[in-house]
Amino acid sequence: MRDFDWNDVRYFLAVVRTGTLTLAARRLGSDHTTVGRRLSALEASLGAKLIDRGPTGCTPTAQGERFLADAEALESVATRAQERIAGSDVALSGTVRIGTPDGFGSFFLAPRIMTFCDRHPELEVQIVAMPRVFSLSKREADLAIGLTRPAEGRLVSRKLTDYSLRLYAARRYLEASPPIRCRSDLAGHHFVSYIDDLIFSPELDYMPQISRDASARLQSSNLIAQMQATIAGAGLCVLPCFMVDGDPRLVAVLPEEVVLTRSFWLVVHADQRHLARIRSAAEFILAAARTDQSLLNP
Repeated sequence: MRDFDWNDVRYFLAVVRTGTLTLAARRLGSDHTTVGRRLSALEASLGAKLIDRGPTGCTPTAQGERFLADAEALESVATRAQERIAGSDVALSGTVRIGTPDGFGSFFLAPRIMTFCDRHPELEVQIVAMPRVFSLSKREADLAIGLTRPAEGRLVSRKLTDYSLRLYAARRYLEASPPIRCRSDLAGHHFVSYIDDLIFSPELDYMPQISRDASARLQSSNLIAQMQATIAGAGLCVLPCFMVDGDPRLVAVLPEEVVLTRSFWLVVHADQRHLARIRSAAEFILAAARTDQSLLNP
């Protein structure tokens, strides 16, 4: 153990989280040869094989899985100590990766995050806007915006905001289609929606609440693709109001009858919630949601 280099733990964690030496090297700003060498040095110092390296990627061995929890604990202690010693008067630096659904990340967060970047010019901000659930334990993100409150894991969550959704269509689609005066009229119309078996959260399964007789003519796992198809006249689509606000190309259909409410949750890992850069990013997002409630819930 006297040859154990604590810095080698970073390389082990990067390999576990990315699955390949090449991606780990890219994340660490190194090269794959160095990553492989540091990983081998760690295994030699511990007297255990931690990673199986195969042609399709790297996976932790049984011993590697056991070591992972200790490695993440070391990482958390080191990061907390560094930021505690640095003090709050030192400019924030490093990276904050924010995992978020595609619609919220692209239409709400992206136009506002530059204010946060200007406050902290030495901080690198990454927005991963994808229709998926992010694993904070695997460090796929430092903080995440989710559609449901996580029920398990060492996660800390708080409600970010409720948001409203309505049924929308392009003007030209409505002009060329039978009139819609009540819910029963929806049965004969085309819909744009999610792909059923790729819905990553039950909160996105809107169709049963809209009309039991409705069927989707066009499906996509991406909400922005759904919106663009709706603008092109593909049919009716449930969209968050904050995405459509001010867009003259779309019209709300049955706006008083068809109104859905969903929630966004802000989630961080328990080991990282006190880190200054992550705490500051979370506070900024919370403040932005409070400021623009009229957009999120018109």
